Amino acid sequence: MFGLPVIGRAIRPHYFNNAVKYFAAATLTSHIVFPSQFYCSATQDEVTKAKLAQPNKPTIFSKILDKTIPADILYEDEKCIAFSDVTPQAPVHFLVIPRKPIPGISEAHQEDEQLLGHLLLVAKKVALEKKLDNGYRLVINNGPDGSQSVYHLHIHVLGGRQMEWPPG
Repeated sequence: MFGLPVIGRAIRPHYFNNAVKYFAAATLTSHIVFPSQFYCSATQDEVTKAKLAQPNKPTIFSKILDKTIPADILYEDEKCIAFSDVTPQAPVHFLVIPRKPIPGISEAHQEDEQLLGHLLLVAKKVALEKKLDNGYRLVINNGPDGSQSVYHLHIHVLGGRQMEWPPG
């Protein structure tokens, strides 16, 4: 059914779980869905959220940083925090954010150079801990046309499946 990857005669468990998510999403939304991957492409909801997002306002990431809302924290130090995405778009999907409230990459300054490098190295460290040995994708959305929906700089790290190109 839909060419699900199999090992011997058994369907790989994560594909079955994703199939369930696909069928649930297909009945509740009109998003474009690629059945072979069981993941939604950039949806109209994300575009709408990006257009409605308000730069220079407190964000949900501020609440994660000050621990007023819970998050599945994967890594934390004095410069940044990494946590699982609440709406994963891949089997492994986490975010790396700086503690410094930089609204987006276009608002980063020369003095942020070391911090930006640190974010990339933390992304690599957590990706290795998550066993993403075959590769992963790093994404930074910037501004409304880049579908940035939270105005606190963050790096998406996606892996655990073959990524497609172009991304969207």
